[in-house]
Amino acid sequence: MTNTYELIIRNARLAGSGGRLDLGIRDGRFAAIGQLAAAEAEAVIDAEGMLLLPPFTEPHVHLDTTLTAGNPVWNESGTLAEGISIWTARKAALTKEDVIARAERTIRMYIGYGVLHLRSMVDIGDPKLTALEAVLELKERYREQIDIQVTAFPQDGIVSCPDNEQRMEEALRMGADGVSAVPHLERTREDGVLSLQKAFRLAQRQQAYVHVFCDETDDEASRFLEVCASLAIETGLLSRVTAAHANAAAYYNEPYFQKIVGLVKQSGLSIVACPLINSVMQGRYDAYPKGRGITRIKEFVRTGVNVALAHDDIRTPFYPLGTGNPLDAAHMAAHLAHMSGRSELQELIGMITAGGAAAMNLGNAYGFSGGAFVEGAPASFLLFDAEDAGDLIRNRPSPRYVVRSGRVIAETLPAVTKIVGG
Repeated sequence: MTNTYELIIRNARLAGSGGRLDLGIRDGRFAAIGQLAAAEAEAVIDAEGMLLLPPFTEPHVHLDTTLTAGNPVWNESGTLAEGISIWTARKAALTKEDVIARAERTIRMYIGYGVLHLRSMVDIGDPKLTALEAVLELKERYREQIDIQVTAFPQDGIVSCPDNEQRMEEALRMGADGVSAVPHLERTREDGVLSLQKAFRLAQRQQAYVHVFCDETDDEASRFLEVCASLAIETGLLSRVTAAHANAAAYYNEPYFQKIVGLVKQSGLSIVACPLINSVMQGRYDAYPKGRGITRIKEFVRTGVNVALAHDDIRTPFYPLGTGNPLDAAHMAAHLAHMSGRSELQELIGMITAGGAAAMNLGNAYGFSGGAFVEGAPASFLLFDAEDAGDLIRNRPSPRYVVRSGRVIAETLPAVTKIVGG
């Protein structure tokens, strides 16, 4: 085997290990990983000790609602109910061009921040499926830069809006990758369970994944996580199931939570926490002291459940902030989940990299496993001007280089501040 490569990255520091290594890339894949001092390449990047990470992942974002905050009105109460009301009116006027323009801007922001794998929710409540058609077009347009999974999301419910069941099937025929449900917004507990059964059976028939908006409420009586875990086992979908939000788990009594965390672990499903929006949306009806608005990240992780972090909304009627930088979600989670220890900060980085990859079932396509890059896998990675995980989460920088399949697709020059006078 020749020791000539198309690209060599020299002197990179793997996050969590401290040691330096070289990456030899050929045909868009890792051909060699280690010390390659004697090797030659068509191009060489000397990382000079920059921090090396696998690609960031975004397992839960709404590309159809993105960048609509204040259009046509602002969500002044900040509540989920007002957000849904505003979006319901806004989506009636959607055009394909409108969705593409906004979603494309957001996708490009994500790429600049190092996100190379993204799972988008798309509301299929529109009979014309306008937003779905737009996002599917962008999925194809950007497939060389970013891997996009598309989830058919029934914002108005499945049982309470029966047409959504047929639209989810149509969405899968059009090219969507997975289906969803919002059981806590159905009219009754029984309807919520039925909506989950319908979503899981559809996913089982069509070999799709299930990504549930699960217990996104402060109500400790909202207990659909147990249903998701049970159905994951019953249908055999297992790790192809994700439960996003799961906020009610923060309110469960301890004996019940210990039962649930064991069931979730057994099922193999992933928890996707959304600390940015949930810290704003949850706890609004609590008396003081108010809930922190986030699921039990630390407890799930300590039990061996896969946890990923997500942005969820970027400047929408539900959340007027957001940048697309996964480090923002990690920063918020560090505070809300009380994860400020050195090893815990490293765990949070894992939740926006390998944790998201596991939730999205990327497998070998991710190219990073067991804390190491995999020879023969796609050569996709990030290089940061940062010391460690704490430095990343504290400063939340953009990557210096974003590399996808051996090709630099984004580069951010370091900012320089000059103090004038004084």
